[in-house]
Amino acid sequence: MHLPSMADIAREAGVSRNAVSLALRNDPQIAHATRERIQAIADRLGYQRNPAVGTLMSQMRRRSSQGSLGTLALINANHDRNAVLDHPTIPDYFNGCRTRALSLGYSVDSFWLHEPGMSGNRWKDILQARGIRGILLIGMMKQNRIPECLYPSLEQIPCVVTGVRTRRPAMSFASVDHYILSLRAFEKAIDLGYRRPGLVLDQEINDLVEHRFSAGYASGQLLLPPQDRIPPLFDVHASRVDPGIFRRWFETHRPDVIFTLYNVVRTWIQDLGLRVPQDIGLIQLEWRGNRPEWAGMKQHNDLCGSVAVDMLLRMIHNGECGIPPFPIATLIGPTWVDGSTVTYPG
Repeated sequence: MHLPSMADIAREAGVSRNAVSLALRNDPQIAHATRERIQAIADRLGYQRNPAVGTLMSQMRRRSSQGSLGTLALINANHDRNAVLDHPTIPDYFNGCRTRALSLGYSVDSFWLHEPGMSGNRWKDILQARGIRGILLIGMMKQNRIPECLYPSLEQIPCVVTGVRTRRPAMSFASVDHYILSLRAFEKAIDLGYRRPGLVLDQEINDLVEHRFSAGYASGQLLLPPQDRIPPLFDVHASRVDPGIFRRWFETHRPDVIFTLYNVVRTWIQDLGLRVPQDIGLIQLEWRGNRPEWAGMKQHNDLCGSVAVDMLLRMIHNGECGIPPFPIATLIGPTWVDGSTVTYPG
């Protein structure tokens, strides 16, 4: 007899497994109506939670009202100290981590990885003195490598990375599924009637996510005849200096919709005398509330932070630390947000 799992519920509800997990815990990060729908599906399928996990989480919540269960370190790994305040995505990771940790009874301390004069031993001493039980590393933006000054601490304190996969060393991480995000955006564009999608993306960003943006785009292109498959433009940084680079790419390939992360692309389009969306569509690959008029994909970076905390607490409970022999990856799926930068059938 097959016992229903969270994956079964997720498939039935059309949501991610992580969304199911949060909904079954009645987590307010999931909308009330969605929580009720997921819980109803779980009841109908006869899902039963793992009693050991349920007991552990209940104990953690009950003890949280009696005082902190310990302290987690939120380490800003970005080279900009203020990235936790003004970066487009890093504040969402931070807030997701902080909110989830506090809701489960843990306090948090914030650090900047690139603080001057911090050796490996200095980091280890500070984290031990603060009673840090786990590390959440946020904002990796350079070559996916953790600086060696943190290695001594990683041998003694469990760590989860948010946002990207690290290679040296390879740690467990929670991230947006950039491949699926790009592919779903492509599929949505086709559903809307577009036939010549183009991608405008900085090469450094694509490298950071191990080419998953461009891989999803390439997979989407298989839906089109070869003559409609447009090569991506990766020269965004150079185009900011010389918009002629974008103009030449556009005039050569004539896309009818563009996927991008950058608002400046709209300016370049308008400088060519074109109207959005009448002449060309624009789809934002990281939809944000400060540009609500854009259509695009919402990445749920706050949920990545929340899930990273859950991963870290599981490691703490199991006594895991050091560089994992088999790093675990949790990928969060995107959702589409309607906007006025594309046209709709009918």
